[in-house]
Amino acid sequence: MSREKLKKRVRVAAENLLTERGYISPVDLLQKLGYLSREKYEDWRMGRVQYLERVCIGSLGKLSFIMKELKSYAREKDLPSSWTAYKKWGKGKKMRLRFSKSGNPGIEEAYATHYLQKKKDC
Repeated sequence: MSREKLKKRVRVAAENLLTERGYISPVDLLQKLGYLSREKYEDWRMGRVQYLERVCIGSLGKLSFIMKELKSYAREKDLPSSWTAYKKWGKGKKMRLRFSKSGNPGIEEAYATHYLQKKKDC
């Protein structure tokens, strides 16, 4: 798929998530685009997978492009951002989950950032 087609798909999916949920999270966007199955997402949340990118379909280059497009879309729409902690589900210690193999703080923060729908003035 060309970068231009992927860019359009990211923007349409982001718009749909914003309408449906009132926010956009990278993991929801990856699921909506078909790069992350619900089953693999749940495996990661349960701590059965070391990091999220391991179970995503597609290259790291494509995932990086999707993340950059999401950030660009949010900036254009002037959407407020909110960092969200992702902790392990299930029994045992509720440790913070990793998104990337490298654990790079910038990458981790990007995946944990949700973009919120602007509140309407009364």
